[in-house]
Formats: sequence, structure tokens, C-alpha cells
Amino acid sequence: MTVSEEFTSRTGRFRGELLAHCYRMLGSAEEAEDLVQETYLRAWRSFDRFEGRSSLRTWLYRIATNVCLTAIERRGRRPLPSGLGGPAEDPEAPLVAGPEVPWLQPFPDALLAAEREDPAAVAVSRAGVRLALVAALQYLSARQRAVLLLRDVLEWPAAGVAELLGTTTAVNSGLRRARAQLAQVLPAEDELAEPAEADRRALLERFAAAIENADAGALAELLREDVALEMPPLLTWFAGRQAVARVAAAHLLTGPGRLRLVPVMANGQAAFAVYRRERDEPYHAHAVLVPTVTTTGIVRIIAFQNPGLFASFGLPREAA
Repeated sequence: MTVSEEFTSRTGRFRGELLAHCYRMLGSAEEAEDLVQETYLRAWRSFDRFEGRSSLRTWLYRIATNVCLTAIERRGRRPLPSGLGGPAEDPEAPLVAGPEVPWLQPFPDALLAAEREDPAAVAVSRAGVRLALVAALQYLSARQRAVLLLRDVLEWPAAGVAELLGTTTAVNSGLRRARAQLAQVLPAEDELAEPAEADRRALLERFAAAIENADAGALAELLREDVALEMPPLLTWFAGRQAVARVAAAHLLTGPGRLRLVPVMANGQAAFAVYRRERDEPYHAHAVLVPTVTTTGIVRIIAFQNPGLFASFGLPREAA
């Protein structure tokens, strides 16, 4: 076996979980893939010097985390519209775009299912990329994100985290500060309790049918009173069932058959790829729709209006 073959054989199985780690840090699946490539390039260049003092997995995470820290210093955070200001008060107000903002992006679950991936690692990765968590992580500094993810998600010992970050300060105190800051912006778990699988599936089927049939009344019945609607790259977002229903009716539910929803999985939760058409034209990629379903209804809808995302979900830009 050549050195190249040995490297690929020993490190390839970690690609999916490293991708999830970089996504948590950066909030972009596209950037995460680039950074994992950089991680493997750096690892390959120094593979002959790997002495086995730590596990190969730990070594790769150390490289990936440092690559991410450098990237965040250059690019800053990726917010959702709700992270930049309050909701619009008038559902009929003009929608304002923010094309210059490096928006948070959804993460296709299929990217976690790398060949020979450890099923346990896949489960941990999927649980750690929920959209609410990744959005909340964007409020933390780069080093705070690293400390929290390494300690709470990957369960590294404090000494290992301190060594990676090259710090002599107490990692545990930094972790407490990161947890406290995260708690201020992360929704409470009891508010996001999910229904049983059958109920969740039925609600999502009704949600998709309401949108495809342009039935604003049916959609409104599925929404919680405190529902929020975000539509990056639009800066404008809305909160409250009445406002969200009116905005959806005006901008989304413009006619039966205008939209087609294809089920996908994003950030460990059910989502939809939305195709849109004008009159008798083919359906074109329009948005990735990620609803957050709870036992009391849909509490958040994020419509990522970026046709470029479809490729990462393995979907074509056009449908018949």
C-alpha cells in the first residue's frame, strides 16, 4: 500500500463529520466543503510527521478547527435576517434585499452519508447541525464557537481544547460564557418539541399541499401564533400568524400549480426544494424551504431563495 493509499484509507471515513464540524463553525455548506478540502490537503502534507500521540480523528479535527478559525477571521459571521434586526410591522411594506450579506445556508443531510462513515458519528453530526443551533452559533466569536463545539458536541477534554487553541486560560470558564450567550438566542427546547413521526409527516404533507394549491387559509391553520417567516437574501422578515399568512398569500401563494415542492432533508430535519414556474413554462429552482415543526404547529419558516443551493441537494435547476 502506498502512502497515498494509506492516507485515503485511514482518513476518508472522517470526511462527513469534518464537513458537519466546519459547517457548524462557518454556517455555509459550500465553504465547509472548501475547508474540508483544505484540511485534507494540510493533513496529507504532514501525514509523514503524524506520530500517533493523539487519534487520527483528533488530529484531523485539530487541523479543521484551525482552518475554520482562520476563515472566520477573514469572513465574519453568517446571519439570518432575524439576526440583523426586528421583524417588519407592515406585511404590505416593500421587501428589502441584502445581496451583500453573507447569509447562513442550509446543510443537505446527504453530505453526511459519506462512504464508510461511522453511523454513530453521522448521528452526532446530524443532531449538531440543526438550523436553530447553527444560527445561534453565529452570535459567538470564532474561538467561542470552537470551544463550545469541541467541548459540548464532540466532548473533548478541556486540556485538549486548550492545547488546540494555544491558550493557557481556563477553557471551562470560556465554555460557561459561550453557553450563557448561546442560551440568550437559542429557542428553549420545550418550545421546539417535535410531534410524533406520524403527526409530523401528516402536518408536513398538509403544509406542502397548502403551498402547491395556493391555499392561504389551509396554510394559516398550520402556523403557530408566534410563527416567523424569513426569506434570505431578503432583510425583511415577519413574525405572527396574521402577518406571515398575509405575506405568504401575496408573495408565495400566487396561484395553484405555480409551485412544486420536492421533499429533502436539511440540517437534520424535513425540508422542501421549491420549484416555481410562470404560466406554461417549465418549473425552475426557486428556494429551499425549511419549516420548524412543533407539537403546537409550525413555529418558523426559512425560505432560502438561492437556486444555486439545489446542486448541493443533488437536484436539477429545472423540472418538467
